[in-house]
Amino acid sequence: MTWTSVCAVDALAADRGAAALVDGHQVAIFRLATGEIYAVDHRDPFSGANVMARGLVGTRGDIPTVASPIYKQVFDLQTGKCLDDDSVALRSWPVRVVDGMIEVDDTVSDETVSEDLVAHGEGGGT
Repeated sequence: MTWTSVCAVDALAADRGAAALVDGHQVAIFRLATGEIYAVDHRDPFSGANVMARGLVGTRGDIPTVASPIYKQVFDLQTGKCLDDDSVALRSWPVRVVDGMIEVDDTVSDETVSEDLVAHGEGGGT
């Protein structure tokens, strides 16, 4: 794995997103109030706009989500899967926290990462 440092955890407001450039890909990074960190593609597959970091963070049941700010489709932050259309997904990116810095793994294939490969940043790294 190749990890790219994107920002300090403290630089992100809770339940908000921020965009980062990781190995030429626009990635939306989210820090939840629980302390979990997630990363998914910044490009909304429905509108084609790079807006996911501006999406509405929430939950559907126990699933942490982000809703597109354009057409409001809801995506699972853990897997990138669209909860409103099973045929669509965002790429999800493994993340970790090391010494207070959020790092994103940029070596994963361009396909959506399967649920069992996603590492979510919490505390001192994964």
